[in-house]
Amino acid sequence: MQVSVETTSALERRVTIQVPAEKVETAVEQRLRETAKKVKIDGFRPGKVPFAEVKRRFGESVRQEVLSDVMREHFVEAVTQEKLNPAGTPNIEPKNLKAGEDFEFVATFEVYPEIELKSVADQAIERPVSEVTDEDLEVLVTDLRQQRAQFEVAEKAAESGDQVNLDFEGFVDGEAFAGGKGEGYDLVLGSNSFIPGFEDQLIGTQAGEEKDVEVTFPEDYQAENLAGKAAVFKCKVNAVKAQQMPELNDEFFAQFGVSEGGLEAFHAEVRKNMQAQLKQALRNTTKQAAFKALMDANPIEVPQALIANEVDNLRRQAAQQYNLGADFDISQIPADLFKDQAENNVKLGLLVGELIKANEMKAEDSVVDELLNEMAQSYQEPEKVIEYYRSNAEMLRQVQAAALEQQVVDKLLADAQVTDVNKTFRELAMPAQG
Repeated sequence: MQVSVETTSALERRVTIQVPAEKVETAVEQRLRETAKKVKIDGFRPGKVPFAEVKRRFGESVRQEVLSDVMREHFVEAVTQEKLNPAGTPNIEPKNLKAGEDFEFVATFEVYPEIELKSVADQAIERPVSEVTDEDLEVLVTDLRQQRAQFEVAEKAAESGDQVNLDFEGFVDGEAFAGGKGEGYDLVLGSNSFIPGFEDQLIGTQAGEEKDVEVTFPEDYQAENLAGKAAVFKCKVNAVKAQQMPELNDEFFAQFGVSEGGLEAFHAEVRKNMQAQLKQALRNTTKQAAFKALMDANPIEVPQALIANEVDNLRRQAAQQYNLGADFDISQIPADLFKDQAENNVKLGLLVGELIKANEMKAEDSVVDELLNEMAQSYQEPEKVIEYYRSNAEMLRQVQAAALEQQVVDKLLADAQVTDVNKTFRELAMPAQG
């Protein structure tokens, strides 16, 4: 076998492989003789079909089978011989198929990048630090009450935060437009559910009042025929409802699994959950900062084949997240939505893998135990949860992978220039509202 390797780009290789004709012809004849032993042809007893007849009937198809096997086997031999590490499936193209002549084929493929891992010693990492304060606790308790609040009819003018029930119809240039009419619609003022300026003009209205609300549709409004247009909504307020938050009593506490101990026990339970949430948020934020430092210190090019595979993984995750069904064709989801994320995931995966290899790291039992205990604390019988994970090989592997990831982060933090930065609970654990 003769092998020549051409570097066509940083990661692409074009390998030409030549196999001696004698080796191919010997394999073809051997396969034909094996076929002759078991083939059934009318007029001949099994195993007694003349070899010439077998060759005439099956020679071409057998040759194609043999050449397919030869390409697969010799490709593996060639990349092993040349110490190449293919990423993804190669594109294999036969070049010379003539019987009696050396068989030649070309394999084009990408290889994994050779990574010379650089230290993160010069990288600055901001590590967030935080704690749950009494103020955080009170804010979250208020949020929980608001989530379970009821709106009750109030004989007063509408204020921000109140709910108005109204009938409305929209007009542009004096003409009603499709989709601009509603009856008995409940709208919370200040929720920004409607066009900017709409809700503000209803503040101060009372039940039974009629009001023309003048607004302008945003330039980027989804309905192109309305984008940028001035409109008038003729509104009638049917009712004004004020928000009534539930009392902090045993009935309210029971909704959160607190059956005794009153307000003190409820606060303790909420604080415990907040601390667990904050700990996870701190860990995730620190992890992302550490991984960014690793990637900044080690810019690498990655194979497009691996990016394409990761795009498909992200497509599948999206399809599952939105319950699109097992039969959904993920190719309908545009690849561009995930390309940047997929590329980052692949880069990070290769760099983390190299770091683990270079430092001969493996999941430490103490870290696995710590993660198991953390996960189990949210259940009523933590011991049984831990026992379940330890008895389930797949579940335990997931915890070990998480432990190893945490050890990688700890290694990066130990090597980099780390500055602790104070953050609030809301900034970390509830960023959308922070």
